[in-house]
Amino acid sequence: MLQPGDKAPNFEIPVDNGSSFELAHYRGRPVVIYFYPKDDTSGCTAEARDFTAAAEDFADSDVVVIGISPDSVASHQKFKAKHSFSVLLGADEGRNVIERYGVWVEKSMYGRKYMGVERATFLIDDKGRIAQIWRKVRVTGHIKKVLAAAREL
Repeated sequence: MLQPGDKAPNFEIPVDNGSSFELAHYRGRPVVIYFYPKDDTSGCTAEARDFTAAAEDFADSDVVVIGISPDSVASHQKFKAKHSFSVLLGADEGRNVIERYGVWVEKSMYGRKYMGVERATFLIDDKGRIAQIWRKVRVTGHIKKVLAAAREL
């Protein structure tokens, strides 16, 4: 399980704008990676809305933000267009990044157990190390905490 201080695993995945995102490309800048279960569900929509609302604040602090889920690029494009989100969304259909970051976990709902993405956020410092991890994220107020921590880097 990854911990603060560990080197963040590098990855390259396709993103909603038709290009790809490689973590190593952003060395020298802080990066926020937020993992979420599924496009266009209530919690995931609220989280993307909050990150979009804070996009200028993150940009002013030279912080890159990417959301990652197992949804496809096409799904991300529809999700962004429907809600006018500006946040970058990465498609990890094979769950390679999700599993490397340890957020593919057993979940339980109404007594039924299943595997899914744990809502989690990783703050990566400008040297490529994990500065902070938030697991089992509750969306309300979360983005403010992430922005505050990013500004302290």
